Amino acid sequence: MAGTTTAPVLDIAGASKKLRRKPTSRGTYVALVLAALITLFPFYAMVIISLQPGVAINIPDSLFPSSVSLDSYRDALNSQNIPQWAWNSAVYSVVSVVLVLLFASMAGYAFAKKRFMGREVIFWVFIAMLMIPYHLTIIPQYIIVGQLGGLNTMWGMIAPTVANAQAMFLMRQFIKDVPDEIIDAARIDGAGEFRIYWSVVLPQTKPILATLGTFVFLWHWNDFLWPLVSQQSPSNYVLTVGLNTLQEQQVPLATLMASAVVTFIPALLVFIFLQRYFVRGVMTSGIK
Repeated sequence: MAGTTTAPVLDIAGASKKLRRKPTSRGTYVALVLAALITLFPFYAMVIISLQPGVAINIPDSLFPSSVSLDSYRDALNSQNIPQWAWNSAVYSVVSVVLVLLFASMAGYAFAKKRFMGREVIFWVFIAMLMIPYHLTIIPQYIIVGQLGGLNTMWGMIAPTVANAQAMFLMRQFIKDVPDEIIDAARIDGAGEFRIYWSVVLPQTKPILATLGTFVFLWHWNDFLWPLVSQQSPSNYVLTVGLNTLQEQQVPLATLMASAVVTFIPALLVFIFLQRYFVRGVMTSGIK
Protein backbone atom coordinates (compact mmCIF):
# COMPACT_ATOMS: atom_id res chain seq x y z
CA MET A 1 0.00 0.00 0.00
CA ALA A 2 1.07 3.55 -0.70
CA GLY A 3 2.31 5.47 2.27
CA THR A 4 3.21 2.40 4.29
CA THR A 5 6.72 1.83 5.59
CA THR A 6 8.48 -1.42 6.08
CA ALA A 7 9.99 -2.05 9.51
CA PRO A 8 13.74 -2.50 9.37
CA VAL A 9 14.93 -6.07 9.58
CA LEU A 10 17.55 -6.67 12.23
CA ASP A 11 20.58 -8.49 10.94
CA ILE A 12 21.06 -10.66 14.00
CA ALA A 13 23.61 -12.89 12.33
CA GLY A 14 25.71 -9.91 11.24
CA ALA A 15 25.49 -8.32 14.66
CA SER A 16 26.57 -11.52 16.35
CA LYS A 17 29.57 -11.77 14.05
CA LYS A 18 30.61 -8.23 14.94
CA LEU A 19 30.23 -8.92 18.65
CA ARG A 20 32.13 -12.17 18.38
CA ARG A 21 35.55 -11.80 19.91
CA LYS A 22 38.52 -11.95 17.64
CA PRO A 23 40.36 -15.24 18.13
CA THR A 24 43.64 -14.96 19.98
CA SER A 25 46.65 -15.63 17.79
CA ARG A 26 48.94 -18.54 18.48
CA GLY A 27 51.83 -16.15 19.04
CA THR A 28 49.99 -14.59 21.98
CA TYR A 29 49.59 -17.97 23.64
CA VAL A 30 53.27 -18.75 23.11
CA ALA A 31 54.28 -15.39 24.63
CA LEU A 32 52.03 -15.96 27.64
CA VAL A 33 53.42 -19.45 28.20
CA LEU A 34 57.01 -18.17 27.98
CA ALA A 35 56.21 -15.35 30.43
CA ALA A 36 54.66 -17.86 32.85
CA LEU A 37 57.70 -20.17 32.61
CA ILE A 38 60.12 -17.31 33.21
CA THR A 39 58.09 -16.18 36.22
CA LEU A 40 57.89 -19.67 37.74
CA PHE A 41 61.51 -20.64 37.05
CA PRO A 42 63.03 -19.09 40.23
CA PHE A 43 60.44 -20.87 42.38
CA TYR A 44 61.12 -24.16 40.54
CA ALA A 45 64.87 -23.75 41.08
CA MET A 46 64.33 -22.99 44.79
CA VAL A 47 62.24 -26.12 45.32
CA ILE A 48 64.54 -28.40 43.31
CA ILE A 49 67.68 -27.22 45.09
CA SER A 50 65.99 -27.68 48.47
CA LEU A 51 65.42 -31.36 47.60
CA GLN A 52 69.14 -32.05 47.09
CA PRO A 53 70.83 -31.89 50.51
CA GLY A 54 74.50 -32.71 50.75
CA VAL A 55 75.04 -32.36 47.00
CA ALA A 56 77.23 -29.78 45.31
CA ILE A 57 75.01 -27.46 43.31
CA ASN A 58 75.95 -27.35 39.65
CA ILE A 59 73.73 -25.33 37.30
CA PRO A 60 72.07 -26.49 35.07
CA ASP A 61 72.62 -30.15 36.03
CA SER A 62 71.16 -29.61 39.51
CA LEU A 63 67.90 -28.37 38.02
CA PHE A 64 67.12 -31.88 36.73
CA PRO A 65 68.10 -34.22 39.60
CA SER A 66 67.90 -37.99 39.42
CA SER A 67 66.95 -38.32 43.10
CA VAL A 68 65.44 -36.10 45.75
CA SER A 69 65.37 -36.04 49.54
CA LEU A 70 63.44 -34.22 52.26
CA ASP A 71 66.39 -34.08 54.67
CA SER A 72 66.86 -30.34 54.20
CA TYR A 73 63.23 -29.73 55.25
CA ARG A 74 63.72 -31.86 58.35
CA ASP A 75 66.88 -29.89 59.17
CA ALA A 76 65.03 -26.61 58.72
CA LEU A 77 62.04 -27.61 60.86
CA ASN A 78 64.25 -29.18 63.55
CA SER A 79 66.32 -26.03 63.84
CA GLN A 80 66.00 -24.08 67.07
CA ASN A 81 65.64 -20.72 65.34
CA ILE A 82 63.53 -21.22 62.21
CA PRO A 83 60.30 -22.33 64.00
CA GLN A 84 60.68 -19.37 66.40
CA TRP A 85 61.22 -17.00 63.47
CA ALA A 86 58.16 -18.41 61.73
CA TRP A 87 56.10 -17.84 64.88
CA ASN A 88 57.38 -14.27 65.15
CA SER A 89 56.48 -13.63 61.50
CA ALA A 90 52.99 -15.07 62.03
CA VAL A 91 52.35 -12.91 65.11
CA TYR A 92 53.74 -9.81 63.41
CA SER A 93 51.64 -10.36 60.28
CA VAL A 94 48.34 -11.53 61.79
CA VAL A 95 48.18 -8.95 64.60
CA SER A 96 49.12 -6.18 62.16
CA VAL A 97 46.39 -7.27 59.74
CA VAL A 98 43.73 -7.23 62.46
CA LEU A 99 44.76 -3.83 63.81
CA VAL A 100 45.26 -2.22 60.39
CA LEU A 101 41.85 -3.38 59.16
CA LEU A 102 40.16 -2.28 62.39
CA PHE A 103 41.63 1.21 62.51
CA ALA A 104 41.51 1.76 58.74
CA SER A 105 37.84 0.79 58.56
CA MET A 106 36.93 3.00 61.54
CA ALA A 107 38.83 5.96 60.08
CA GLY A 108 37.38 5.29 56.63
CA TYR A 109 33.85 5.30 58.07
CA ALA A 110 34.50 8.58 59.88
CA PHE A 111 35.95 10.30 56.81
CA ALA A 112 33.26 8.93 54.47
CA LYS A 113 30.05 9.33 56.50
CA LYS A 114 30.66 11.71 59.39
CA ARG A 115 30.71 15.50 59.30
CA PHE A 116 33.15 17.28 61.62
CA MET A 117 35.34 20.35 61.59
CA GLY A 118 38.60 19.94 59.70
CA ARG A 119 37.61 16.64 58.10
CA GLU A 120 39.03 17.45 54.66
CA VAL A 121 42.22 18.95 56.06
CA ILE A 122 42.91 15.93 58.26
CA PHE A 123 42.12 13.57 55.38
CA TRP A 124 44.55 15.28 53.01
CA VAL A 125 47.22 15.28 55.71
CA PHE A 126 46.86 11.50 55.81
CA ILE A 127 47.06 11.35 52.02
CA ALA A 128 50.20 13.51 52.09
CA MET A 129 51.85 10.78 54.18
CA LEU A 130 51.74 8.54 51.11
CA MET A 131 54.07 10.95 49.32
CA ILE A 132 56.84 10.53 51.90
CA PRO A 133 59.25 7.65 51.14
CA TYR A 134 59.08 5.04 53.89
CA HIS A 135 62.86 4.95 54.32
CA LEU A 136 62.90 8.60 55.41
CA THR A 137 60.72 7.77 58.41
CA ILE A 138 62.86 4.88 59.68
CA ILE A 139 65.20 7.04 61.82
CA PRO A 140 62.52 9.13 63.62
CA GLN A 141 60.41 5.99 63.98
CA TYR A 142 63.37 4.18 65.55
CA ILE A 143 64.04 7.07 67.96
CA ILE A 144 60.39 7.30 69.08
CA VAL A 145 60.01 3.55 69.59
CA GLY A 146 63.34 3.46 71.44
CA GLN A 147 62.29 6.24 73.84
CA LEU A 148 59.07 4.34 74.54
CA GLY A 149 61.03 1.19 75.35
CA GLY A 150 59.73 -0.75 72.37
CA LEU A 151 63.00 -1.80 70.74
CA ASN A 152 63.58 -5.56 70.68
CA THR A 153 59.94 -6.21 71.59
CA MET A 154 57.07 -7.52 69.52
CA TRP A 155 54.75 -4.59 70.27
CA GLY A 156 57.47 -2.15 69.29
CA MET A 157 57.72 -3.84 65.90
CA ILE A 158 53.94 -3.92 65.36
CA ALA A 159 52.83 -0.51 66.66
CA PRO A 160 54.43 1.74 63.98
CA THR A 161 52.81 -0.27 61.18
CA VAL A 162 49.23 0.02 62.46
CA ALA A 163 48.52 3.52 61.07
CA ASN A 164 48.30 2.70 57.36
CA ALA A 165 47.24 5.72 55.30
CA GLN A 166 46.80 3.72 52.11
CA ALA A 167 44.44 1.25 53.79
CA MET A 168 42.47 4.12 55.31
CA PHE A 169 42.14 5.80 51.91
CA LEU A 170 40.87 2.62 50.23
CA MET A 171 38.37 1.98 53.03
CA ARG A 172 37.10 5.55 52.83
CA GLN A 173 36.58 5.31 49.07
CA PHE A 174 34.71 2.01 49.45
CA ILE A 175 32.53 3.10 52.38
CA LYS A 176 31.48 6.28 50.51
CA ASP A 177 29.40 4.04 48.22
CA VAL A 178 27.47 2.45 51.10
CA PRO A 179 23.93 3.93 50.83
CA ASP A 180 23.18 6.60 53.41
CA GLU A 181 19.61 5.29 53.63
CA ILE A 182 20.82 2.10 55.32
CA ILE A 183 22.74 4.08 57.91
CA ASP A 184 19.81 6.45 58.51
CA ALA A 185 17.43 3.49 58.95
CA ALA A 186 19.75 1.96 61.53
CA ARG A 187 20.02 5.29 63.33
CA ILE A 188 16.20 5.63 63.41
CA ASP A 189 15.98 2.13 64.90
CA GLY A 190 18.11 3.35 67.78
CA ALA A 191 21.52 1.97 66.80
CA GLY A 192 24.53 3.82 68.13
CA GLU A 193 27.52 4.86 66.03
CA PHE A 194 29.61 1.83 66.90
CA ARG A 195 26.66 -0.51 66.27
CA ILE A 196 26.12 1.13 62.86
CA TYR A 197 29.81 0.75 62.04
CA TRP A 198 30.03 -2.86 63.24
CA SER A 199 26.68 -4.28 62.10
CA VAL A 200 25.79 -2.15 59.07
CA VAL A 201 28.89 -0.70 57.45
CA LEU A 202 31.50 -3.39 58.12
CA PRO A 203 29.52 -6.29 56.54
CA GLN A 204 29.22 -4.21 53.34
CA THR A 205 33.01 -4.00 53.06
CA LYS A 206 33.96 -7.69 53.10
CA PRO A 207 35.51 -7.68 49.58
CA ILE A 208 37.79 -4.72 50.28
CA LEU A 209 38.63 -6.08 53.75
CA ALA A 210 39.75 -9.37 52.19
CA THR A 211 41.77 -7.53 49.56
CA LEU A 212 43.44 -5.26 52.08
CA GLY A 213 43.97 -8.16 54.48
CA THR A 214 45.82 -10.10 51.78
CA PHE A 215 48.00 -7.13 50.87
CA VAL A 216 48.78 -6.19 54.47
CA PHE A 217 49.62 -9.80 55.38
CA LEU A 218 52.02 -10.08 52.45
CA TRP A 219 53.59 -6.71 53.26
CA HIS A 220 54.30 -7.72 56.85
CA TRP A 221 55.20 -11.34 56.13
CA ASN A 222 57.86 -10.15 53.63
CA ASP A 223 58.88 -7.06 55.61
CA PHE A 224 62.61 -6.85 56.17
CA LEU A 225 63.86 -3.34 56.89
CA TRP A 226 61.87 -2.37 59.99
CA PRO A 227 62.17 -5.79 61.73
CA LEU A 228 65.91 -5.69 61.00
CA VAL A 229 66.27 -2.24 62.57
CA SER A 230 63.99 -2.75 65.57
CA GLN A 231 65.08 -6.23 66.68
CA GLN A 232 68.59 -7.02 67.93
CA SER A 233 68.02 -10.40 69.58
CA PRO A 234 68.03 -13.46 67.26
CA SER A 235 65.08 -14.89 69.20
CA ASN A 236 62.98 -11.91 68.08
CA TYR A 237 63.88 -12.10 64.39
CA VAL A 238 61.22 -12.69 61.76
CA LEU A 239 61.82 -15.14 58.94
CA THR A 240 63.09 -12.61 56.42
CA VAL A 241 65.72 -11.29 58.83
CA GLY A 242 66.58 -14.73 60.17
CA LEU A 243 67.13 -16.25 56.72
CA ASN A 244 69.43 -13.36 55.89
CA THR A 245 71.58 -14.15 58.92
CA LEU A 246 71.78 -17.82 57.91
CA GLN A 247 73.80 -16.84 54.85
CA GLU A 248 76.54 -15.61 57.18
CA GLN A 249 76.59 -18.89 59.15
CA GLN A 250 77.58 -21.16 56.24
CA VAL A 251 74.30 -23.05 56.35
CA PRO A 252 73.96 -25.57 53.46
CA LEU A 253 72.27 -24.08 50.43
CA ALA A 254 69.64 -26.83 50.36
CA THR A 255 68.61 -26.05 53.95
CA LEU A 256 68.48 -22.35 53.12
CA MET A 257 66.26 -23.01 50.10
CA ALA A 258 64.04 -25.31 52.17
CA SER A 259 63.61 -22.53 54.72
CA ALA A 260 62.68 -20.16 51.90
CA VAL A 261 60.03 -22.61 50.66
CA VAL A 262 58.60 -22.89 54.18
CA THR A 263 58.48 -19.09 54.30
CA PHE A 264 56.59 -18.95 51.01
CA ILE A 265 53.88 -21.51 51.90
CA PRO A 266 51.85 -19.39 54.41
CA ALA A 267 51.61 -16.47 51.97
CA LEU A 268 50.43 -18.85 49.25
CA LEU A 269 47.79 -20.39 51.52
CA VAL A 270 46.47 -16.96 52.53
CA PHE A 271 46.06 -16.00 48.89
CA ILE A 272 44.37 -19.31 48.00
CA PHE A 273 41.82 -19.07 50.81
CA LEU A 274 41.06 -15.38 50.20
CA GLN A 275 41.28 -15.48 46.41
CA ARG A 276 37.52 -15.31 45.89
CA TYR A 277 37.16 -12.19 48.04
CA PHE A 278 40.41 -10.75 46.70
CA VAL A 279 39.33 -10.93 43.05
CA ARG A 280 35.86 -9.59 43.91
CA GLY A 281 37.36 -6.66 45.79
CA VAL A 282 39.70 -5.78 42.92
CA MET A 283 36.85 -5.99 40.38
CA THR A 284 34.51 -3.91 42.55
CA SER A 285 37.16 -1.27 43.17
CA GLY A 286 37.84 -1.08 39.42
CA ILE A 287 34.17 -0.71 38.54
CA LYS A 288 33.72 2.06 41.09
